[in-house]
Amino acid sequence: MKTIIVLAMLVASVLPVLRAQSTIEAGRAIEIRIQGVPSEEMQRVNNTYPVSEGGYIRMPFIGNVRAAGMSPNTLATSIESRYKSAQIYTNPTVQVFASSDETMAQYIVTVGGQVRRPGPVNYTRGLKLYDAVQAAGGATEFGSMYRVKLIRNGKLVQYDLTETKSKTVEVKPNDTIEVPQKNLFGR
Repeated sequence: MKTIIVLAMLVASVLPVLRAQSTIEAGRAIEIRIQGVPSEEMQRVNNTYPVSEGGYIRMPFIGNVRAAGMSPNTLATSIESRYKSAQIYTNPTVQVFASSDETMAQYIVTVGGQVRRPGPVNYTRGLKLYDAVQAAGGATEFGSMYRVKLIRNGKLVQYDLTETKSKTVEVKPNDTIEVPQKNLFGR
């Protein structure tokens, strides 16, 4: 009888720890790996993502995805279904690995549109808008540096990165930057 009581106490003390470890928390980093998509698409998605204080991660092509409070398996299923419902990927397989670190492993900004390597770019304190575009390989021959879009907290601001003052705009973690295609006038 004593053995059963000791065993029950042991399980009761370990269960909350296991439950806490299996839940994604805001302010932590998670690693996401995708398979079942073209290799260049894997490179865009496979990365470490910070979970914002609001509990979201920003995924390429589908934007914000709720992560905090979910298990890694539940989040993986959610991401798979978002990619399928948006008809971006037909049969993705997603794996999510929760970080064991106390804080985010790294911060990122997402750079997309007409750049050579669209996807997440590591954020460092003081990162400028122009430098983030360059970290994504710079604009392609079809990309317009005259109308670069910066999206922060759902608000869009457009910058002309041919002007010096726009090149020095600081970006923040979780910003999204889009380099649009040139228009008929080459801008």
